[in-house]
This record gives sequence, C-alpha cells and structure tokens, in this order.
Amino acid sequence: MKNLLALILIFSALNLSAQETFPIYSDYLSDNVYLVHPAAAGIGNCGKIRFTYRQQWMGVEDAPSLQTLSFHTRVTEKMALGGIVFNDENGYHSQQGFLATYAYHINFGHEAALNQLSFGLSFMFSQNSVNQNDFVIPDPIVAPGVESTGYYNVDFGLGYHFLDAFGYFTIKNLLLTPRDLANNRFESDNLRRYLLTLGYYLGRGMKFQLEPSIMFQFIEYTGETFADLNLKVYRNIGDKSQLWAALSYRQNFDSNIESFKMITPIIGINYKRFMFSYTYSSQIGDIVLENSGHHQLTLGFNVFCKKPRATGCPNLNSVY
Repeated sequence: MKNLLALILIFSALNLSAQETFPIYSDYLSDNVYLVHPAAAGIGNCGKIRFTYRQQWMGVEDAPSLQTLSFHTRVTEKMALGGIVFNDENGYHSQQGFLATYAYHINFGHEAALNQLSFGLSFMFSQNSVNQNDFVIPDPIVAPGVESTGYYNVDFGLGYHFLDAFGYFTIKNLLLTPRDLANNRFESDNLRRYLLTLGYYLGRGMKFQLEPSIMFQFIEYTGETFADLNLKVYRNIGDKSQLWAALSYRQNFDSNIESFKMITPIIGINYKRFMFSYTYSSQIGDIVLENSGHHQLTLGFNVFCKKPRATGCPNLNSVY
C-alpha cells in the first residue's frame, strides 16, 4: 500500500508539474488577490503581508502541502513592488521558489470616483526536485538519486477598478524556460494559463456588504477551461473588527475531460491591521478522487496604511 501511494504521489506531482508552476487555489479570496494577479501588487491603501499554509489529505504521510509568504506595497503614488516565496511539496516531488513583481497604477479619476488602470509584471525562479532514494521498490525507468532542475518564468497582468467594480486579466507562464526533469519526460515550455476575474462590491454603508465575483481559467496546452463562482459577505463588528465569509464553486467545462467540481467555504476576521482566515475545499460530484478535503490557514498584517479611497472593494480599501 505504501509503494502504491508513493507511485500515485510521484506521478501525480510530475503530471501537475507539466501543467503548473505556481498552484492556483481559492486563497485569493482571503484578501490575497496578488497571489494570482500581479497587477494587484500595491493595489490597496495598505501594504500587505500574507502567510498561507495549505494541507491536503489530512492524516496521509507525504500528502501535498503548500506554504506561501507574500508582501506587496506601493513605493510611490503610482509604482508598487511585491514578492512571494513558496514551498510546494507533493510526496517525493518538491518545488521551491520566489517571485518578484513590479506594478504601475494610473488613476484617471479622483478621490470620490475611482477610475484606475494597473499593470503588473512578475519574474519567478523555481527549483523542482524529485527524490527517488526512498522508493521501496526499485523503478527500472526512474534511477535512484535526487533529480533537480531550475527554471525561470514571467507573468503579465492588467487590472482595472471603476468605483466599486473591478477586473483583472493575467497571462501566467508567458515566458517559461524549458525544464529538464525526470529524464526529459516533461519538458514542454507551453504552460500558458489565462485568468480573467470580474467582480462588484455592493451595500456600502449597509449592515451587510456583498462581493460577487467570477474567475475564468484557460490552459493553452491542454485546452482545459475552469470557472470559479464566488460570493463574499462582510459584516462590521464595532469600530475595530470585521467578520466575513466566502463561498467558491469551481468547475471545468470540457466534454472530453472528466468532470471536476469543488466547493470551498472560507471564514475570516479582520481586527485592526490583522487578518485571519480558514479555508476548506472539498470535491463534489460523481467522481471524487479523495474525501478528506484541503485545509488552509491564512495570516495577514497590513502596513504603511493610508486614508481609504471613497470607492473601491475591500481588497482595495482596508477598513482599519
């Protein structure tokens, strides 16, 4: 059983590495849009520090896990910088790296009528490793040892905010250097992924505020298409804290690929400049690969805060 699990983990990881560089989950809803859209660097009235810890298959040894630490802030009125370090582990496969972002924001409006166009460019370096030393059964194809390779990647994105509406478009893996991992079996450099996010903030000044949004993903190499349908609800508690909850539903729309459906509830709290959230993701539908779900914690702290704008979604305007 242990050997079977090891093979599942390693080949799942290798197949994912052929389709992914930096994984895309639903954690962008935890006030962390910068994880998927480089144009969101420095987008708000505060600089943001965010740490995430994600664990899949609770109770299973060597189960997939991901940790990220990000920071982004404006350095001038229009220019912003950001960075992410990450550690992604999946059985005998691991991926560590960092990402640096330059963003530029142009506001065509004024304080009472936000009309802002944003550009973002990210450069990433990642080191992929496969540890074959611990294989219990020798593999005639995969030789013992640790195979490791590094590669570079560039992402480009646009963002637009008008009053309480927002949108992002990002091309991930735009310029990806060829990779040589696991005996040249996965070295395609076409891992381009296109992301489009649209959303609107409702109920300003009311007891509850709503933020519906949708995110589309298209993977060029495989032709896969995904959509996230999201809804966030905010409730201010006193003058120093805010409770919020989100629900995300992800589904693919490819008739030639097995149906994939996932539901993700998130609950969080903002207290002064601190934030905390818990995320649980679970597959649903007729075909379910695992039942234990994915758990994630996000911790955040806002720095260098300025006066909030008169309009804009909460991701743009930190309340405290």
